[in-house]
Amino acid sequence: MLFVMLCDTKSNYICLEYPILMISKKLFENTEVAFQLKSDPELERAYFLFKMIASEPLVKIGTAVTKFALNVHLPVEGLIRSTVFDHFCGGVNEGDCMSTVDKMYEADVYSVLDFSVEGKEEEGQFDRARDKIIELTYFARDKLAMPFSVFKPTGLGRFHIWNKVTEGKELNESEQAEWDRIVARYDAICTVASECDVILLIDAEESWMQKAADELCEAMMEKYNTEKAVVWDTLQCYRHDRLEHLKQRHARAKAKGYKTAFKIVRGAYMEKERERAENKGYPSPICNTKAETDDNFNEIMKYILDNLEDIHLFVGSHNEMSSYLAMEIMEQKGILKNDPRIWFGQLYGMSDHISYNLAAEGYNVAKYIPFGPVKDVMPYLIRRAEENTSVAGQTSRELSLLKKEKERRKL
Repeated sequence: MLFVMLCDTKSNYICLEYPILMISKKLFENTEVAFQLKSDPELERAYFLFKMIASEPLVKIGTAVTKFALNVHLPVEGLIRSTVFDHFCGGVNEGDCMSTVDKMYEADVYSVLDFSVEGKEEEGQFDRARDKIIELTYFARDKLAMPFSVFKPTGLGRFHIWNKVTEGKELNESEQAEWDRIVARYDAICTVASECDVILLIDAEESWMQKAADELCEAMMEKYNTEKAVVWDTLQCYRHDRLEHLKQRHARAKAKGYKTAFKIVRGAYMEKERERAENKGYPSPICNTKAETDDNFNEIMKYILDNLEDIHLFVGSHNEMSSYLAMEIMEQKGILKNDPRIWFGQLYGMSDHISYNLAAEGYNVAKYIPFGPVKDVMPYLIRRAEENTSVAGQTSRELSLLKKEKERRKL
């Protein structure tokens, strides 16, 4: 058995025992394919934005100024719309997104429309979120370019309730009624997804609410995934307990006779998770190092690919080496590139060199496309900027590829 040395975006090395196959490690260098849908002005805008994001002080100042301007109703939405919003979002509504969806589909990249309005706390808002997700699921049913629907658990109920259920605390009568409504919203969405034959992706959030979300999602899988995988959960692989969690869920699903399916991501709440663990005096649920997270992600991915008859996989990753590894495992196992049980996915506005080059090779690829009113989507955009700032290797990689494409077009 040979060893392949895989390098992550921050140039840390991970030694994984896996046979070296004939997957070209130059695939993601093809910037002509990567940026085929970007006009010259869009390419310049992307380069400018990632240059800004590369500077942590500028990100902090920019987010603070933007929040202030929106809160006091300064006329800045047009500026936001023409810069950061249009780069990372598809539009203000689903119809607004369709030109982007159609263009990407022509390049064999599918779309996941993600209504990215966050931070709501009222029952009426949760009902409207349910109705919007159902509406988007019907919308996706009639479009080959959109095989997915998606939502966040806290979009359907208060975080406080998720937290209490996760911690096993007794709910009072009013809270129990709230929880029952959350369950009913889940069930209504899953019913429509099943009827429409649309894959339903359910996102993961903070660990102190996630147990309740996992258990509810598992109940929906047991109900709706008997014939095929309709409901898909998310595993945040920066949590060191997720491989064991996956194995336990796999065993329960096999025993009860239904399919499981998971989107795997590294995770988006690392600083918040570690800070809370330290403040409350419990062990952090997060892997100690980036290398440990990468190892955990790759082991979880390998476990699913080893059990593909029972578990379907969405590789939600901006990491080139994890993508190469998935391709190598698929080739070694004789799995077709377009096997419908396996998807690769990245966020709109990021890692086009992975998305479009994978699609050009014949793999199933989807982009998450956030959308919504500019002001309501700002929390999402701010988090994107902050996350890119904290992962320096990711931003520098984007910049180097954009620069390479700019130079190629000049020639």
